[in-house]
Amino acid sequence: MDLITIGYSIVIIGGAATLTALAAINVIRPTERGLIERMGKYNRFAEPGLNLTIPFIERITRINITEQMVDAESQEIITKDKLNATVDAQIYFKVKPDEENVMNSEYNVNDYGIQIVSLARTTLRNIIGTMMLTEANTERDKINLDLMNILAKETKGWGLEIVRTELKEINPPADVQETMNRVVKAENEKAAAVDFATAKETEADGSRRAAIKQAEGSKQARILEAEGIKEASIIEALGKAKAIETVNVAAEKYFVGNAQVLRKIDAAENALKNNSKIIVPQNMSIVNVLSDIAGVVPVDMKGKK
Repeated sequence: MDLITIGYSIVIIGGAATLTALAAINVIRPTERGLIERMGKYNRFAEPGLNLTIPFIERITRINITEQMVDAESQEIITKDKLNATVDAQIYFKVKPDEENVMNSEYNVNDYGIQIVSLARTTLRNIIGTMMLTEANTERDKINLDLMNILAKETKGWGLEIVRTELKEINPPADVQETMNRVVKAENEKAAAVDFATAKETEADGSRRAAIKQAEGSKQARILEAEGIKEASIIEALGKAKAIETVNVAAEKYFVGNAQVLRKIDAAENALKNNSKIIVPQNMSIVNVLSDIAGVVPVDMKGKK
């Protein structure tokens, strides 16, 4: 062999050795787990990091362990009241990261993504088929819970964890939907009317309370006014009685035995004050008439002289 041939052989052998060495190096990411098979038979479990395999003899299969979502796809389901409801749902799941469950996801089910969609569609038909349409619409949480529990039970041997399920829609036929909309609208209008009536009743009650309060205030004011007038009258009467008492005391003190005479003088004074007319007889003087009215003995002017 010449040197050129030897050189080519070395290059080829070196390249093959390099490619073989590179093929033996396998890096598993944190979001994956690996199953290493040797000659078609399971050999060992590959954790995240660097894993070496024998080229052409061993093969590594990577399994995604992050959460995944599949759509159960829209389908028509006949409800208990014989209505065709359009139902769609989404299923969230992930492969459990331990060795046994990763093996189950690869060896116990052909394609868990396709299988779980088919199982979810069948389960939805079984659940919703036993419910009235209105019941299905109002009990979405119950449907989600039942669907998740059944899927978890049925996929137990697949190495999966069912994280959650969500109903995207439960749509009745168009004519039924229109009727339901009218019913909802009527109920909303009724609720609004009840709220309006309640507000008016509350407003009227507030006005009635204000009127009662105002009337009570006016009544109390009139009572206080009447009590004031009463107190003033009592005080005035007491004042007059005191004045009379004072006059009587003075009369008794300074006109002992002449209280009646003093009263008559007072009466004569009042008569003259009111411009009363007095008729004087011919044989009497005005002095004697006034003295007679006042109850005083006339003065004998002649005798006095």
